[in-house]
Amino acid sequence: MMLNLPRPLRQTGSMLLEGLIAILIFSVGILAIVGMQAAAIKASSDAKYRSEAGLLANEIIGRMWVSDRTQATLQTAFSSPGGTAYQAWAWGGSASTSGTQTAPASGTVLGTLPGSQGNPPNVAIVSITTTTPPSSQVTITVFWQAPGDTTAHRYTTIAQIGG
Repeated sequence: MMLNLPRPLRQTGSMLLEGLIAILIFSVGILAIVGMQAAAIKASSDAKYRSEAGLLANEIIGRMWVSDRTQATLQTAFSSPGGTAYQAWAWGGSASTSGTQTAPASGTVLGTLPGSQGNPPNVAIVSITTTTPPSSQVTITVFWQAPGDTTAHRYTTIAQIGG
């Protein structure tokens, strides 16, 4: 003999099942938001380091423009790793050998960008004699490696400094 159960008793537990499914969907959504937040923080810090690298590269170009812009002076003062102006820009110190300073000064390349002590910035100066007056092509490369990154990032800019 078959029992005829009232209709409401057949759906017992369906509301609990719907609640569990809703909690599951909500949890997946919250996890996605947390993942997007982490990606946004990483992109923001990458942009910060990139803009600081550009600002620091433009700073040394400005120093070159206000100095004596002859080829010999630019090579002596600004070429890496031993130029005095290069040392002041990169380290903020006056040690003659790169890497011998105890700690980089605040506001310098090595004091601002993380991981740049392992990859110090490079300033290459090439004479351009085809222009009148002769000028110099300056290539500045700034490196940094953010915490947690496996490879170093690079910012390169090229400027022509007139004589």
